[in-house]
Amino acid sequence: MLTVDFDRLGVGPGTKAIDIGAGQGRHSFEMFRRGAEVIAFDMSESDMSDVGEMFDAMMAEGHVPASAKARAEVGDALRLPYADNSFDVVLMSEILEHIPTDEGAITEMVRVLKPGGVAAVTVPRYWPEKVCWALSDEYHEVEGGHVRIYKASELAGKLQRAGLEVTGTDHAHALHAPYWWLKCAVGVENNDNVLVKGYHQLLVWDMMSKPWLTRVGEQVLNPLIGKSVALYLRKPETATASS
Repeated sequence: MLTVDFDRLGVGPGTKAIDIGAGQGRHSFEMFRRGAEVIAFDMSESDMSDVGEMFDAMMAEGHVPASAKARAEVGDALRLPYADNSFDVVLMSEILEHIPTDEGAITEMVRVLKPGGVAAVTVPRYWPEKVCWALSDEYHEVEGGHVRIYKASELAGKLQRAGLEVTGTDHAHALHAPYWWLKCAVGVENNDNVLVKGYHQLLVWDMMSKPWLTRVGEQVLNPLIGKSVALYLRKPETATASS
């Protein structure tokens, strides 16, 4: 389940990319499959161990071009261990809402992105997220949970002040918004609820089968109730970040 459109980022053979806050690696795997040189970066040692194993399996099974490279590294998004201007593409998907000092993470992201390079940042969309918070404290009041709700304009402003140009905005995962509303209403950990189980089965079927009806339906609904908002960005050839 991808939140980012990698065609829009031009990811392909020879692209040097980093997925900051990679989690279980869904976006890193897609960039690797497209032939990029990928670093999956996250603070979770267990997640990065699993992602590294999957990279090895993808290579062994011939699911990636021979020129593609990938590795998983553990670290802090506020102190990236890479030189300035290191990457053609930087991705931060569903991570900034977890970081109290989000502007520090944004500064680091911009620092390692090459002039002329592109980035994508995704966060939960404002009003679907507001519904979740209204229905359940358990949804966000957990260790490592969401610490803020972004308006797209607020996030865009932070990214622009850090020196990036916003080149586009999109929404994704409309079918997932009602699922999370339902979970928040009955209890986030109540996975045995018959409605939650039924909806989850629908989502799994949709992801595995990709039927025409739900694919078109989600595209129609994304502008209305898409659970995530994605901002596409470019770092100017000449840095413009404010002091």
